[in-house]
Amino acid sequence: MTAAAIVTADAAPPGPDLIEVVAGQRAQKGVWERIPRPVRRTVGPALILTAWAVGSATDLLNPDLFPPPTQVAATAWRLLGDGQLATHVGASATRVVTGTVLGILIGVLLAVAAGLTRTGEDLLDWTMQILKAVPNFALTPLLIIWMGIGEGPKIVLITTGVAIAIYINTYSGIRGVDRQLVEMAQTLKAGHWTLITHVILPGAMPNFLVGLRLGLSSAWLSLIFAEMINTTQGIGYLMSRAQTNLQFDISLLVIVIYAVAGLLSYALVRVLERLLLSWRNGFDGVA
Repeated sequence: MTAAAIVTADAAPPGPDLIEVVAGQRAQKGVWERIPRPVRRTVGPALILTAWAVGSATDLLNPDLFPPPTQVAATAWRLLGDGQLATHVGASATRVVTGTVLGILIGVLLAVAAGLTRTGEDLLDWTMQILKAVPNFALTPLLIIWMGIGEGPKIVLITTGVAIAIYINTYSGIRGVDRQLVEMAQTLKAGHWTLITHVILPGAMPNFLVGLRLGLSSAWLSLIFAEMINTTQGIGYLMSRAQTNLQFDISLLVIVIYAVAGLLSYALVRVLERLLLSWRNGFDGVA
């Protein structure tokens, strides 16, 4: 390079500062991007609620068959005041929590046994695949015959749905761990337990959380069938009684409760993803 070229290069104006570039990109963001994401996430449910209210106010929805949100809110307040809502929601939440905890434990243990050994796969995988293909409600009559009409069949129904979702995804995650990572750990003389806890299970964690998300959804769906088994408490019983008595405001209230429960379950899994997968630098979408 000649001396003139060096002087020209040295005299060239410096490029734009990185901070200025980032600041300029932020300044170019539209109104939607400037709204905090938690607020943006509420737009969809808010639109549904608005459409419901507008439809009721303009008589597009029959108020006798589709009560307005204000009537449903008044019904919720009445049931909350006399203690019925807390009793039914508490009973359902207890069943879901119990069945979910048992389902997670069973699903993880079976997935680890089938994922780590070929013998475990031979003994367990086809059985779990068969159970996955059988609808939960098809098991209800058999569970009543085998276990009676107490809490047992309800818990088993929820546990089965959660365990299958956890097993399928966790097993897939274990078998999807990069073989080179396993071989590297073995080269470094990692023990069997160290290999499992530091390589295989962390590698399967994303799939486990996917299974947990599906398992929680399955738990609430299984609850609907579970609480049809001769029960006098639970939101499923509340729904069944409302349908029998043509109490459409209570029926809509139960649907709202299911929706809120599902949303809270999803939020729980998102929090766990942030805590357990903080090491993963995954793609989180564009603006």
